[in-house]
Amino acid sequence: MRILLWHVHAAWTTAFLQGPHTYLVPATGDRGPYGRGRARTYDWPPSCVEVAPDALAEAEVDLVVLQRPEEWQLAARWLRRTPGRDVPVVYVEHNTPRGDVPDSRHPMADRDDLTLVHVSHFNELFWNAGGTRTAVIEHGICPPAAAYTGELDRVGVAINEPLRRGRVTGTDLLPRFCEVAGVDVFGIGAEALRGHLPATAGLYDDPPQAELHRQLARRRVYLHPMRWTSLGLSLLEAMMIGIPVVALATTEAVEAVPAQAGVLSTRVDTLVEAVRWLMREPRTAAEVGMRGQAAVRARYGLDRFLAAWERLFKEVTPCMSHPSTAR
Repeated sequence: MRILLWHVHAAWTTAFLQGPHTYLVPATGDRGPYGRGRARTYDWPPSCVEVAPDALAEAEVDLVVLQRPEEWQLAARWLRRTPGRDVPVVYVEHNTPRGDVPDSRHPMADRDDLTLVHVSHFNELFWNAGGTRTAVIEHGICPPAAAYTGELDRVGVAINEPLRRGRVTGTDLLPRFCEVAGVDVFGIGAEALRGHLPATAGLYDDPPQAELHRQLARRRVYLHPMRWTSLGLSLLEAMMIGIPVVALATTEAVEAVPAQAGVLSTRVDTLVEAVRWLMREPRTAAEVGMRGQAAVRARYGLDRFLAAWERLFKEVTPCMSHPSTAR
């Protein structure tokens, strides 16, 4: 199949692109939010092809994967076809609802022209989709090349835009952990935290994915302070590497990290003490990391993820009243 999707979440897309299809990613001259093209810091396969918006009207497209509400109109204008009628549509919801939780109404609620796919059962539970058909396809993780060493008695954290997102990502909690260990923050906009954290904190702005994994693997502990985000792929990647994780027991993290495979709590004091404990017990830290690695391999393996998407593709593509290449 030829699948059109936008570059929105690079880590999730990296796993999605491992399937057997051709993936068309819009690219504009300014590389703006609706035309980023191929990722620059992730290893994407050649089957992911950049396409200019004005070339899409003549392109063969078998399926459109939307991830933001405004992409519906973009798809209609660029393809010159009606999404959901002339070409099948799957909408992937990556995020937890914002606003009137738990009554938040999804932008694609009460529609019969698409399938709404959630990346976690928590998201499906909390979004009100009305009569729209929904499915859950949990994350799949490409096995990182890095292996845990824990040689640095420091804490690794991966947060994109930590200053802007603030309480959502638990950025305000980081100073508490800086009191018991050196904290290193990786991600887009990490440098913006300079002056907001102690001078002992390391700030690493948007490293390539392979380098991020290599650096995290050297840290003793991975901290996941997210209050209200969907299940962060960085948490699963850290577990896949074998890093022991300490995380807020919020959203889907309570499903992803089984007992004895990490430390979860809604009490920040408990998490701070867990970091202190793992810092002084490197052998125990390695054992916890190994249990987490086994858990994430069993639940979030790439083969399971791709197989689930293939089943969904077979369900949604025969249901169209018109061929996908109609113009």
